[in-house]
Amino acid sequence: METLLGTKEQQLQKFKERTAKIGVIGLGYVGLPLAIELADAGFEVVGIDIDESKVASLNEGKSHILDVPEERVAQAVKNHQFSATNEFAILGQLDAVSVCVPTPLNKNQEPDISYMTFTAEKILTHMKNPLLILLESTTYPGTTRELFANRFEAAGKRVNEDYFLCFSPERVDPGNEHYQTKSIPKVIGGITEESSELAEALYGSVLDEIVLVSSPETAEMSKLLENTFRSVNIAFVNEMALMCERMGLDIWETIDAAATKPFGFMPFYPGPGVGGHCIPLDPMYLHWKGKQSKFFNKFIETAQEINMNMPYRVVDKIQDALDEQMKSLRGAKVLLMGAAYKADINDVRESPTLDVYEILAEYGVDVVVADPFVSSFRDNEGKMISVMDPKNYDFSVYDCAVVLTKHSTVNYEKLLDESNAIVDMRYIYRDNDSNKIFKIGGGK
Repeated sequence: METLLGTKEQQLQKFKERTAKIGVIGLGYVGLPLAIELADAGFEVVGIDIDESKVASLNEGKSHILDVPEERVAQAVKNHQFSATNEFAILGQLDAVSVCVPTPLNKNQEPDISYMTFTAEKILTHMKNPLLILLESTTYPGTTRELFANRFEAAGKRVNEDYFLCFSPERVDPGNEHYQTKSIPKVIGGITEESSELAEALYGSVLDEIVLVSSPETAEMSKLLENTFRSVNIAFVNEMALMCERMGLDIWETIDAAATKPFGFMPFYPGPGVGGHCIPLDPMYLHWKGKQSKFFNKFIETAQEINMNMPYRVVDKIQDALDEQMKSLRGAKVLLMGAAYKADINDVRESPTLDVYEILAEYGVDVVVADPFVSSFRDNEGKMISVMDPKNYDFSVYDCAVVLTKHSTVNYEKLLDESNAIVDMRYIYRDNDSNKIFKIGGGK
């Protein structure tokens, strides 16, 4: 017990005095904002990433994440509060490490946990000091215990002495000006009480609010519940939009009316599909894990089916717009307005635009993508596709323009004036009844 108390108390003292050296593995949309918050709070932070170009750029004080201003990175580097490396041996010098690595799905819509297992092995190989490990990557309930705790125990590492372990799900919302890493409540579930106490001490000294739960499994499940809730509701309203079209009703006006109820209703809106790293992927982690317990979640499966089919509904709308011009899809010139999955960001992960692009390309459409925040993306074959900047763009050369992302910097009046037809998937032209506008969920 003396060793346990000594180890924990030493760690607590380091966190309190901010003399602890903190690592962040994975410097993407989750890891970099967290690393800079820790650095700004006075900790020495080392970011670890396998992307050598990203590491070099960060060490020069540059930022690849819009939510992290370049001046913050440059200042942290200048003050020697932040540095980046691709050498995992640095783990031997750390007191705590946050794991923010990708957790994608494979082609069969099943979890790909290879980044997690790779990271677990690297930590196990290099850790020397008593290490607080905080997993942030979204995954299925049981991952923290199965992939990390059991692996460490089998290797002779002792919890509460050699390591402490928690799951603390990321809740990053790129482009959100009101809620960012510091202000979003942080859920923490420790493998032991001592682990939770240390995590609360570290993150509580940096972030505004800490929410402790009873176990890592509860913390893992909470993240999946949050995003499955959104996936199911988005799918529901997408299906309602298609029903309203069939019935000659306007889904947008209907939602606005329902949203006037001050209780018991939360508005969700239809669109071309779902994007980002969370909503398209997280529910399938829960669906996969449920099947291991012989539980088949029909809501998740149905929602995934509806949302993944929405890009095909976009193509149907494009065909409607071309029919009015007596043109077919093959050979038509189509402009996709917006590559990012949501407004005013440069993130194309799982963006429905990429699916629409692939479908149209297969149909022989001459398709171009425009976005003020994105310069390129890779197609299904890995080919780099250039994205045009819509500023001062001539929209008249296209048979149809499709609004897929509602960027605030796009001149939508110019788009309307010059375009031959517009498929509006984001209700940009809500008060415009022009015959050349084709809206999802009611009206042309």
